[in-house]
Amino acid sequence: MRKNIRLCGSGGQGIMTAGYILGKAASVFHDYKAVQTQSYGPEARGGAARSEVIISDREIGYCGLMETQYMMVMSQAAFDKYNFDLTEDAIVVLDPDLVPYAEYEDAVMVPATKIAEEMGNKIVANIVMLGAFNEAAYLVPEKALEEAVKDSVPSKFTELNINALREGVNRVKKSKTG
Repeated sequence: MRKNIRLCGSGGQGIMTAGYILGKAASVFHDYKAVQTQSYGPEARGGAARSEVIISDREIGYCGLMETQYMMVMSQAAFDKYNFDLTEDAIVVLDPDLVPYAEYEDAVMVPATKIAEEMGNKIVANIVMLGAFNEAAYLVPEKALEEAVKDSVPSKFTELNINALREGVNRVKKSKTG
């Protein structure tokens, strides 16, 4: 098993943090191997940013993506720049308020930024999206992802982030059931 994953958005949205948490969930809190790489433009905030994670049940010999099977998207510019290697059956999860022109008809739409604002803190939009992405794609066990979030965020924000993660999961569960 090898899962080629790309998380992308704009600098400042927590894309790198989400990728780091996903990799940690796979390799520290579950028994998978994981590699996480990241790149972003020269802009500190606002430029396209991406985090790529490979999750496998075997040693990972090459840490680059040859094709993307799973993609989480939080900006139109990132979608436009990084959708070039999606597999035909790729699972794509995006925030429709931030990616209004995605030409990918099977995408799972999760208004993560709006959900985070409703929760009282826009800063957790990346965690809402990560929960939704994991639920849509089943990348790692939910418990492993929760443990990685708890281990990765400042303790005073743990409850907010866990609630954000669960809200993302629940939004996708609701959409699956109708």
